[in-house]
Amino acid sequence: MSLRFAAVLGLAALLAACAQAPVAPPVGLLDVAERPAEKALLAGMRAYEDAQYPQAEKQLQAALQAQLASPRDRAAAHKLLAFIFCTSNRMSECEVQFRAARAADPAFALSKSESGHPLWGPVYQRVQQR
Repeated sequence: MSLRFAAVLGLAALLAACAQAPVAPPVGLLDVAERPAEKALLAGMRAYEDAQYPQAEKQLQAALQAQLASPRDRAAAHKLLAFIFCTSNRMSECEVQFRAARAADPAFALSKSESGHPLWGPVYQRVQQR
């Protein structure tokens, strides 16, 4: 084998090793916000913040039905549903939602002020103890 041929083979091997599979562009916030599930979650969060609880409940349920991608997003949807159910005196449904939030994201936890709320705090504490 000639020296030139060996050099060409070596260069070809080096270039092949440097070649990378095409990398997909990163997913951006605007891309995610346009997905049906995430769009419904955002609408549900806005409705909740605006005290439009029936609309918030509908949007949050739609977000969960549409398969939110992130465990944290699923837990957040369940948390807000728990708040809505507790404040409308649907305590068993509230408990179910807190359990679902924890199942969706094992790291799920209410903040100190949220867990001290007089309506949903005791329900949340009961779920945490089990």
